[in-house]
This record gives sequence, C-alpha cells and structure tokens, in this order.
Amino acid sequence: MTLSLFFANHGTFGLNFDIFEANLINLAIVIFALYKFLPPFIGGILERRRATILADLNDAEDRLAKASSALSEAKKDLAAAHQKAEKIREDCKARAQSIRTESEKRTVEEMARVKLGATADLNAEAARVSAQLRQEAARLAIEKALASLPGKLNDKAQAKLMSQSIKNLGNA
Repeated sequence: MTLSLFFANHGTFGLNFDIFEANLINLAIVIFALYKFLPPFIGGILERRRATILADLNDAEDRLAKASSALSEAKKDLAAAHQKAEKIREDCKARAQSIRTESEKRTVEEMARVKLGATADLNAEAARVSAQLRQEAARLAIEKALASLPGKLNDKAQAKLMSQSIKNLGNA
C-alpha cells in the first residue's frame, strides 16, 4: 500500500493533513470561543428562565393554597347548609303534622257539632210530629165522640153528665 492512499486526493477518500486547508485551526478557535464566551451568555438566559419558572411555580403554589383554603371553607359552608336544610325539613314536617292534627281536631269538633245539630233537629222534628199526631188523634177522637154522642146522649144522661161536671168543678 502506498502512502498516497491515506492522503486526500482529488476524487478519492483519504486523510488531509494540511491544517489550514482542513480548517482545523478555525474549528479549534470557534470551539474555544464558544467554550469561553457562550456559557455566561446562555447561563444568563437559563438563569432568567429558571427565575421565571420558579416565580411561576411559587405563584401556582400560592394559588393552590388559596384554592385549597377556599375549597375547605366551601365544604364547611356546604355542610352547614345541609344541616340547616335538614333542620328546616324537620321543622316543616313537624309543622305539617301539627297542622294535620289541628285540622283533624277541628273536623272532629265540627262533625260533633253537626251531629248535635242533627240530633236537635231530629228531636225537634220528632216532637213536632208527635204533637201533630196527638193533635190529629184528639181531633179524630172528638169527631168520633161528636158523631156517637147524639145517639148515646139523651136528656137523662145529659143531666147526669152536667151534674157530675159541676160537682168536679166544685171540688177543684
């Protein structure tokens, strides 16, 4: 093998040991400059970005703490509202029961009053009908007596009845 194979030839692959032609010095200078000057520049940018991210994280943590506090307060308020609603519901049930009981009591009293009124009306009607029946019976008895009297009442019986009546009036 010849040494010319290792060197760069036109159109072939090989190594080029010419430092200036291969730009190795230029690359070394650029790499050294980047190594020397780039970290402070990029470090400043990264440090500002880091500070911004930390500030955002702290702000997010503060908002999380406030939100957690507000959530616990809202849960307490919700529990209190549930208790108040339950108390109102129980009060309403008790009020409805007392209204129902009072209504039933008034209904029973009204029914008793109506029954007493009906009984009084029935007794009054029974007394009226009884009086009417007595009156009718008396009228019929008088008519019957008047109808049978002319045949039974002669002068002698009439005189005896008159004297008895006078005697009874004198004793009274």
